[in-house]
Amino acid sequence: LLKGACVTARRMDMEEKCSRANSVSGIQEMDENGVVLSLGADSQWLIVSAKPFRLDIMEGREVLLSLNSRGLLAFEHLRIRTVTSAELVLNVVCPGWLFSPTGPSSISLDFSLPGVEHVYGIPEHADSLKLKTTDGGDPYRLFNLDVFQYELFNPMALYGAIPVMLSHSAQRTMGIFWLNAAETWVDISSNTAGKTVFGQMLDYVQGSSETPQTDVRWISESGIIDVFIMLGPTPTDVFSQYSSLTGTQAFPPLSALAYHQCRWNYNDQEDVAAVDQGFDEHDIPYDFIWLDIEHTDGKRYFTWDPHKFPQPKDMLQGLVDKRRKMVTIVDPHIKVDSSYKIHNEIRSKGFYVKNKDGGDYEGWCWPGNSGYPDFTNPEMRAWWASMFAYDQYEGSMENMYTWNDMNEPSVFNGPEVTMHKDALHGNWENRDLHNLYGLYVQMATAEGLIERSGGVERPFVLTRAFFAGSQRYGAVWTGDNTAEWEHLKISIPMCLSLGLVGVSFCGADVGGFFKSPSTELLVRWYQTGAYQPFFRAHAHLDTPRREPWLFGPENTALIREAVRQRYALLPYWYQLFYHAHHSGQPVMRPLWVEYPQDTATFSMDDQFLLGEDLLVHPVTEEGGRGVTAYLPGKGEVWFDVHTFQKHNGAQNLYIPVTISSIPVFQRGGSIIPRKARVRRSSSCMEHDPYTLFVALSPKRFAQGELYIDDGHTFNFDKQKQFIHRRLSFANKALSSRNLAPGSQFITPSWIEKIVILGASKPSKATLKTPDGKENLLEFEFDASMSVLTLRKPGVNAGVDWTVVLQ
Repeated sequence: LLKGACVTARRMDMEEKCSRANSVSGIQEMDENGVVLSLGADSQWLIVSAKPFRLDIMEGREVLLSLNSRGLLAFEHLRIRTVTSAELVLNVVCPGWLFSPTGPSSISLDFSLPGVEHVYGIPEHADSLKLKTTDGGDPYRLFNLDVFQYELFNPMALYGAIPVMLSHSAQRTMGIFWLNAAETWVDISSNTAGKTVFGQMLDYVQGSSETPQTDVRWISESGIIDVFIMLGPTPTDVFSQYSSLTGTQAFPPLSALAYHQCRWNYNDQEDVAAVDQGFDEHDIPYDFIWLDIEHTDGKRYFTWDPHKFPQPKDMLQGLVDKRRKMVTIVDPHIKVDSSYKIHNEIRSKGFYVKNKDGGDYEGWCWPGNSGYPDFTNPEMRAWWASMFAYDQYEGSMENMYTWNDMNEPSVFNGPEVTMHKDALHGNWENRDLHNLYGLYVQMATAEGLIERSGGVERPFVLTRAFFAGSQRYGAVWTGDNTAEWEHLKISIPMCLSLGLVGVSFCGADVGGFFKSPSTELLVRWYQTGAYQPFFRAHAHLDTPRREPWLFGPENTALIREAVRQRYALLPYWYQLFYHAHHSGQPVMRPLWVEYPQDTATFSMDDQFLLGEDLLVHPVTEEGGRGVTAYLPGKGEVWFDVHTFQKHNGAQNLYIPVTISSIPVFQRGGSIIPRKARVRRSSSCMEHDPYTLFVALSPKRFAQGELYIDDGHTFNFDKQKQFIHRRLSFANKALSSRNLAPGSQFITPSWIEKIVILGASKPSKATLKTPDGKENLLEFEFDASMSVLTLRKPGVNAGVDWTVVLQ
């Protein structure tokens, strides 16, 4: 009936009623065919029309979003179904896959977004950040699957599914959360899709009055229509609104933000010790070493191979001595073996998923014939959590954490390598809640790691499968990628998409899981991964070893430098995750999140921001001699973090690169803390001093933060044991002030150095502390780069202080 404007007398009448209505929330007007509701905010209205059914959300006379404007609302009643002979044949070919005993139960609804050309989200897909239209092709599919060597730029389903879409224009950001865990398809169409640049210019010259519009149709196999509309209007507002529904990113232990070394598989305890020693010999820091499925006794999880890992506590203690940690894999398929304690307990308690006939559902996975615990059962989750207790998980220690793989769930002999849709979780078929399984596995595992410490220690759990809300339980990675340049490139939009829908703790296997990378690709992947939230190298069993020192001294040095850059920046990473935990703001974010009116940023996915103050444009082209980075913001300035060269914003900057280059820029008007003394692990750097990098701007005063806590417990939340400082530079004075007066924490760390970019030379620099003392500071000034370096202020990082330049 309508497309973003009033074209009927009926609609004009309703709009007139809106304009006359007062601002009191609730029913404003009502007649036999509809009702007008105030949404509480000024000039925001919901118009409900009955015949035909339609919802329109308006602000003033502008339509923000319409539901069922194309009449695609559909739902099917549950009923006793009569199966035809043809359908019986199909069900033999794909048993338990096609039909529910209650018959078809699909649902569908369409949404129209006037004025919108850019939509994002609905991960997981190996595709561009901006979602493409699906006209003439397959819709985006959301159905958690174990996908072997997945295709790029394809709407096919992958390991996780988050049914959340964001729309963005220069005027507003909004979100749609389709809360449904069944198999879901998303169709996207646009009235501007397919137009060439010439066509768009012609529209402009001819004064085309067609309003851009994106139409989206959601289709789910079963369930109910349960939709949350997030009206923004800013990106920050949408993130806050969504996190109020599903929670925020879990605040990880600081060490989890450092570097992780993994492969399938480190062979035995001696191999683990040799790899650990190799990092020390080559002066490369790392925090976690990982063990894949071969460490177990015959793929029986919660066990150790008695020949390869006979003394796991000795191995773990060796890591403790170096302040390092381990992750072991615990998958949710359980070997059917009467001598296996875990299997016997699950079976005796009736905790396995059932088949349609009521018996335990079994399928084939790494151990061979396997059962699948029903993680939708809270009693099962509580039991699973109890298995991580130190007296249950033999050989485990405080420095051992967990990896949940294959939790889509993967069933090698199942349809599409997953569970049959007629498998039963209590009274619910798998088809109704399939995409929730992985979330529940990670939930139970994270709870187990918390419980084993008496509720004191923060967990770290990595999952492959996920759903809306998985961010509350740990990290996600992009699955079994390939050692190819295109897979390196796609890791950026894949992680950006996850961040937009709440999952900030995301990364990709550095180097690629399948195949073997060239040395150039491996180096470039380390350089990219060092600036993505989850930083782990991983490789397939059949690939040659690829520890960082195996590719010659020059490449070892390049990888070492990339990893060291990550460690130096850990204070900033930790601060970003603290904010993600409290506000739901993504850590790694597209440029348009911070520059929402800059249309040049709306489709960019080869560069990104960390927080609002660091811009990263990794080199992802083979043989790259240069990259063109877009520096946003009219009136902004950006400083190369390596050379301190200043560049103006609102420009495309060509940057010549060598194999050692990682283009990173700090925004003028920001202050970023670093630690310059990089040691063998992040825990070894705990009490080391800070260096503050202050980037000045003609547009604003410089501001930043410093967040410190113990790095691993919940004391920051339960007992308010943390330090949170506001760092400000204004009127030639740099100060540190307390942002959390009610908090209590003591740190021995101090401020070692202050580097001010874009500065002028002072005659003196004076440090002032609350006790009234004043000390002159030594400084150096580089006139060619306008860089002022203040040495050894020596003040504790947790107290008030001011440095005055004269």
